Amino acid sequence: MSSLPVVAIVGRPNVGKSTLFNALTRTRDALVADTPGVTRDRIYGRAVIDGRPVILIDTGGLDEAAGEVESGAQVQTRQAMKEADILVFITDARAGILPIDHQIASELRSLDKPVIHVVNKTDGIDRDMAVAEGAELGMGEACGIAASHRHGLSHLERVLSAHVPDEEAFEALPEDGIRLALIGRPNAGKSTLLNRLLGEERALATPVPGTTRDPIHATVERDGVTYHLVDTAGIRRRRGSHEGIERFSTIKALQSVEKARIVCLVCDSLEGITEQDARLAGHVMEAGRGLVIVLNKWDAIDENARRRVLVEVAERLDFARFAPVVTLSALHGSGLGELTGAIEHINEVGMAELSTSALTRVLRKAVEAHPPPSIRRLAPKLRYAHGGGHFPSRVVIHGNRTEHVPDQYRRYLVNTFRKHFDLTGVPVRLVFRESENPYAGRTNKLSPRQIQKRRRLKKFVRRKQRKR
Repeated sequence: MSSLPVVAIVGRPNVGKSTLFNALTRTRDALVADTPGVTRDRIYGRAVIDGRPVILIDTGGLDEAAGEVESGAQVQTRQAMKEADILVFITDARAGILPIDHQIASELRSLDKPVIHVVNKTDGIDRDMAVAEGAELGMGEACGIAASHRHGLSHLERVLSAHVPDEEAFEALPEDGIRLALIGRPNAGKSTLLNRLLGEERALATPVPGTTRDPIHATVERDGVTYHLVDTAGIRRRRGSHEGIERFSTIKALQSVEKARIVCLVCDSLEGITEQDARLAGHVMEAGRGLVIVLNKWDAIDENARRRVLVEVAERLDFARFAPVVTLSALHGSGLGELTGAIEHINEVGMAELSTSALTRVLRKAVEAHPPPSIRRLAPKLRYAHGGGHFPSRVVIHGNRTEHVPDQYRRYLVNTFRKHFDLTGVPVRLVFRESENPYAGRTNKLSPRQIQKRRRLKKFVRRKQRKR
């Protein structure tokens, strides 16, 4: 397998598919409600299972009594089942096994793919009994969970990880040069930008949205720098199209993000910044890749429209303020030098080795300027820092009571490191580690006589100090 595995969560309505999706992706992207049939389209997310990333799909419920609207959602669900490498089948422990569950199980078996049976909503009831009842579906041993309380998720992840291939199974990626992915909505100008970077008509560029279906790989050298380019198919709004081939291109685009080191989010200045642009930027950040926001077709809008687009960037992409914004015209080539300069800068600073001494010095200055707040009269002690990886750039901070460092203070530290080391466009993640007490247990190694002798010596020193 050469790409990230795709895991689809399926089942009848209101069994907790979206709740499990949110729990595994650690987001709130999927709409969760007690009303059956809330999710009517596929929602894509990124999850890390036992240290390995996967693409997760939340689907609408399968129900033979569905109406006209719900039947469209079921077409989407079945398409997701075909796209997926692994299927997670959820049933409801409180409602028990229903006839529709047997029908879904039969359909899943016909796909000849790994299926993991999950019995959800086991909180407050006999979990073993609920799991035993689920055995009548013949899907193997089920995992009993309570997704809303995150109970049983660690066991589910262990079972799921058995079907996720090791990293060695993925295709080798080039280590030289810069792995660059171009993503964005249809007709934003990704193919035109790719052609401009290559200096040839490699990708089909037309005004018709969705022309590019499959990712196009290419390698080019510009000013002594090698770029390994992937022009991804346009990612449509979730309700923009129901064509299976365009939906499948969404997965390919997300897989391209995982393979890249730096991602250019190409936005259409004529349409402005949309919710889908923000969602794509979020996917890039979750993957820990470098990010450049590209405002294409800049030459086609007037000064007032330009100001409006820049305001939209500041407001709708506020969470990605670390990313440089480049304005250009892929059609005419203006702004291309600024884009390649931004990409090369991100690659340079993102791959730089940050020394322990420099990181520790910046950390101590940050703590001296603004100490971390106290929790129950005890403040976290942050002692030293060192580097821990690239894309994302990880800073490992050692100290005591680090679990009490609040999110606001963590953002302060990230911004401090980013500013000092000029980490523009580079995602920064902090990893906190508890430092061991070098004196812990030493008292137990002393004999009672030695302890008493130390105490007498301390008293003697204190008397001498008082006399002075």
